[in-house]
Amino acid sequence: MSNLLRDPQYFRGSTLRCAFLLLLSSLLPRTLDSQAPAQQQPQPPSAASPGQDSHSEMAIKDQPANQTDEATRLLVNVRLVLARVVVRDVHGNAVGNLQKEDFEIFDNGKPQVISHFDVERSGALAAGVSAASTASASPEAAKPAANPATVPSRYVAFLFDDVHLNFENINLVRAAAERRVDTLAPADRAAVFSTSGQTMLDFTDDRSMLHEAIEKLRPRPIVPDSARDCPDINLYMADLIVNKNDPETKQTAYDDYLLCSGLLNSPNPPTAALANAMSFVQADAMRVLATGQHENRVAIGVLKDVVRRISMMPGQRNLVLVSPGFLTPELEFDNEQVIDTALRAQVVISTLDARGLYVLVPYGDASQQGHADITPINIPGQNYTPASRSALDMQAASAQSDILQVLANSTGGNFFHNSNDMDEGFRRVADVPETAYVLGFAPQNLKLDGKFHSLKVSLKIHEKYDVQARRGYYAPNHKEDPAEEAQRELEDEVHSSEELHGLPVELHTQFFKASDDTAKLTVLARVDVRRLHYKKADGRNQNNMTLIAALFDRNGNFLQASQKLIEMRWKDETLQGRLASGITLRSSFDVKPGRYMVRLVARDTEQQVMSAENGAVEIP
Repeated sequence: MSNLLRDPQYFRGSTLRCAFLLLLSSLLPRTLDSQAPAQQQPQPPSAASPGQDSHSEMAIKDQPANQTDEATRLLVNVRLVLARVVVRDVHGNAVGNLQKEDFEIFDNGKPQVISHFDVERSGALAAGVSAASTASASPEAAKPAANPATVPSRYVAFLFDDVHLNFENINLVRAAAERRVDTLAPADRAAVFSTSGQTMLDFTDDRSMLHEAIEKLRPRPIVPDSARDCPDINLYMADLIVNKNDPETKQTAYDDYLLCSGLLNSPNPPTAALANAMSFVQADAMRVLATGQHENRVAIGVLKDVVRRISMMPGQRNLVLVSPGFLTPELEFDNEQVIDTALRAQVVISTLDARGLYVLVPYGDASQQGHADITPINIPGQNYTPASRSALDMQAASAQSDILQVLANSTGGNFFHNSNDMDEGFRRVADVPETAYVLGFAPQNLKLDGKFHSLKVSLKIHEKYDVQARRGYYAPNHKEDPAEEAQRELEDEVHSSEELHGLPVELHTQFFKASDDTAKLTVLARVDVRRLHYKKADGRNQNNMTLIAALFDRNGNFLQASQKLIEMRWKDETLQGRLASGITLRSSFDVKPGRYMVRLVARDTEQQVMSAENGAVEIP
């Protein structure tokens, strides 16, 4: 949360992202530690008075800390490399009965020890929200929790790549997207974003607003299309010419320039123009590459922003990228950053190729002057055989979809392509696989050099199964500060919906209505401090704990949070005698009547494990 606004990378890119950034900044919470003092005296109820030498605030679920599961440890081990894996049988159905022992994972060809294994099942997170209400001084306070069926449990962000979509693409996908919106379940929340930043609708269950946002979608290229350039160099060719120094592609562009400029057919072509033709082609390729990279950097940047946005929603998260695809020369590191962020935030990215059943018309539009493919030419002094222009166009069309396939395969999503049945496409990409496996391993002797590591996930059995997993990751190029790591993990967990039981925490809520339109909502966190692990120092039992109580509206949008640090320095007699009922911490929020979700996250410093609890409350 707070780190998002501190990250300088977040603000880089096109000025077209300004509106998008302004929306996100208005939705993001303020820095959590500014919501409450770093250390605050507890306010236990009269039944539990820890004494003057007690320094504690917090709430925990009743479970011994030494029974921490692997999912809890995963959140505090940032050295883990994660891979979400979807395994499908010959019929395309997700396989859901595999165990940790069935998998192998290789880092640069070297086998790794799988230290984390988790099974994610579609819809499982929807059951994660539990009722949390207790008696209060007000007779209105002990209200039943909100109906679980109406509590947001799944979030779908539709990201339309209007920077690259053309009118034909938009018309093909727009109607299907609107029909898909009508099929969303009552517990679903959807948002609509675009890579240009000109279409932005945050998560809502208002179908009319979703329809209105989708209807307004238009192609919005950063550099408007113009008549056919001379020479006609696309981004794929520009990458081959500038970055890969491909002589055949250079020759193709050179021949095209001589044809379209009329130099070849001129009875007396200027000698200087012929001599400078190749330099002109090289310069034009550099221009096309720079323009294309700028557009693609904007698209990747907004994709990263949307991943961050949806990662803040407390439920199952699915991002749908609707795009004709695009090339990402020299942006591979940015792509892997998006994938790694999505994996750690449990965001599934599915992609839909908006070109549908893509058929390349040989030699292009008949209304345009032909390429070298159409009219064989013999140029004196030609050093290389020009590449087939139609072959280059086919290769470019195929390469455009690579980024869509990589994003989906790496995060456990679906990749829909080569079909005009967009209704079926949106059905597939808007749903997550029934079962996915999350594998994690800690690379040994990992160098902080920023280099790419190839990953391969395979099965020891069932050779006929199809394994879908990420292709690799980039090693970090610096060591992150441990304090920043811990704070980031806490903030990430606040926006999860997974319940963790690494610490003995209980969550309760109370509310009091001061008037018809104002209320005070209190989050109670009860900690069984005797079950915690302590370090013995200076004759006292020492441990520090951080607690965050966060409040979300009915759509799962963040409203407020309170963060507190509890420094525990218990004497033996206090810990064993006077703290039998534990300690209770209160966090209060001024709210209006309505339905709210509550998230309580706690972490200690001795074991470095977490607890996380969900609650729902409705104030009439």
